Amino acid sequence: MTETSPGPRGLDHLVIGVSDLDAAGALYERLGFRVGARNRHPWGTENRIVQFPGSFLELITIGDATAIPAHEARRFSFGAFVRDALARCEGMSMLVLESSDSDADAAAFQAAGIGDFEPFFFERQAKRPDGSEVRVAFSLAFAEDRAAPDCGFFVCQQHEPQNFWNPAFQQHENGAQALSAVAFVADDPARHERFFSAYTACASFATAGGGLRFALPRGRIEVMSTQAAAAALGDASTRRARPHFAGFAVAVPALSPVEERLRGHGIACRREGGRLVVPPAAALGCAIVFEQG
Repeated sequence: MTETSPGPRGLDHLVIGVSDLDAAGALYERLGFRVGARNRHPWGTENRIVQFPGSFLELITIGDATAIPAHEARRFSFGAFVRDALARCEGMSMLVLESSDSDADAAAFQAAGIGDFEPFFFERQAKRPDGSEVRVAFSLAFAEDRAAPDCGFFVCQQHEPQNFWNPAFQQHENGAQALSAVAFVADDPARHERFFSAYTACASFATAGGGLRFALPRGRIEVMSTQAAAAALGDASTRRARPHFAGFAVAVPALSPVEERLRGHGIACRREGGRLVVPPAAALGCAIVFEQG
């Protein structure tokens, strides 16, 4: 990847804010996901991870509010963004794409006029399934869609991928095999086309209802109108006035076992052809779609 021609960026992970991390972990376990142990960050947040091959969900909460640094010029405070997003509501607040060179991506974002932030490096200890600890390390480069101030965007470069990705963490009782899509909702999807094109380094395709689709090397982004999101994900996905993330989709081999599991655990869902939708009201403000494929 070079500064002038960064390659297309696939889905890396989603940041999903929750008030009670353990309760959220228990819900995702009832949904059939394997949820990792609690991790703590030095900037005040705590998370638990649901991992797929090459991508993951980050369930996150505030652990120590006194440790959260303030935003500074050219320095994006991850902890402050998560705190402020949670003060508004639970649910997905940040989208993260993969990076092989965070410095080059930061330069590309600056050149495109969608970000002027310093790359951010951090590392922590992670636990393997056998309980042993290993080092994981990441460099982040942030972007900004000024027309969507409630949404965070960055890319993530892994420095110890062999210590982070683990097939044992990617085996889910619901059969989920991949993070397949992210839903972004706005009254005027076209207003966000330029930002997403620069952020993803991918072209857009028009979809029904005035929406846009960005097919990425891993997964896709659906930029949906308010009306389309309400029909696809439920009215609760459109109750926020400003542009926001409404939810995500995962790929499963069959829907019927997942539907049986959800109904057995009393989790609301509805079947629509090759999709099974858990609305935001039943999933802590973040719609979850199971797609057969």
